[in-house]
Amino acid sequence: MSRRLTRTAGPSRTTSTHAISTRAASTAHRSRTSRAAALAAAASLAAAAVLTGCSSSASGPELKVSGAFMPEPVSDMAAGFLTVENTGDAADKLTAVTSDLSDDVTIHETVDQKMREVKSFDIPADGHLDLERGGSHIMFMKLKKQPRQGEKVAVELHFEKSDPIKVALPVEAPNHNPQHAKKH
Repeated sequence: MSRRLTRTAGPSRTTSTHAISTRAASTAHRSRTSRAAALAAAASLAAAAVLTGCSSSASGPELKVSGAFMPEPVSDMAAGFLTVENTGDAADKLTAVTSDLSDDVTIHETVDQKMREVKSFDIPADGHLDLERGGSHIMFMKLKKQPRQGEKVAVELHFEKSDPIKVALPVEAPNHNPQHAKKH
């Protein structure tokens, strides 16, 4: 191996090319080792955070819809009924309902046989919200078309915390009123 001498600027110093390349290789190796150690530490911290998140008891609301239906409308208004079950450990709220059937879809409660619009319905943690005949319900005003028994009406439920849920409401007979088994 031949060694070449190189003169550097500044104070009079002579360094061999071999020595420079050895130092550069050593520095590069330390840099790669440091980066690898930093990446390993970051990966360990990320894995710990993920595992901690998985074992955490705070999972939030977990919503599921069942028992959905719409009695066949006999005018330009209709109502929708369903149950939203929350198996999560945090409460949520039903804040809105949208549908292509109507541009005017609201949520109502019935108190003392009087219907009134509300801004939201609470869905308790480990509980449910029942929208049923004679009580709270979805109200569709100024229907764009008359859905018939056997058809399905698409709706989207919007919540305060959870992602929207799309539901198909089967259109039932105008007098349809299923027996709700209470899950209290």
